[in-house]
Amino acid sequence: MGRERECKPSTQSVIDKLGVKPGARVAVLGIDHAEFDRDLMARTRDVSRGRPRKDSDLVFFAATDHARLRRLASLMNTIRPEGGIWVVWQKGRPDLNEDDVREAALKVGLVDVKVVSFSQTLSALKLVIPVARRR
Repeated sequence: MGRERECKPSTQSVIDKLGVKPGARVAVLGIDHAEFDRDLMARTRDVSRGRPRKDSDLVFFAATDHARLRRLASLMNTIRPEGGIWVVWQKGRPDLNEDDVREAALKVGLVDVKVVSFSQTLSALKLVIPVARRR
């Protein structure tokens, strides 16, 4: 018999799990979360709110409903080819979940690569441009 692996809680910070590098160009759209804001500003000062700048490394985007997910197509045009869009939504909502985000992403040509517990009440799914389609 194999040895059982003990599951230990991660000691990695959320900002590290989200892949925010020092000096990264980041956009935050519709997310009001004090702890995230504090940690983000400690990591990078290149942060825009409300409207992403061209060639962003990461975009953090609050999805509050299915209609809002239609913005993924335009957000894809704001990230660097190797950048990512983190879609953040309320946990436990039957009307908007990880599968809904994934389906909306696939419709515009994005793929999911990672899911993270953003907070006790929020989940986040990272979307990227597939390697074969990066310009």
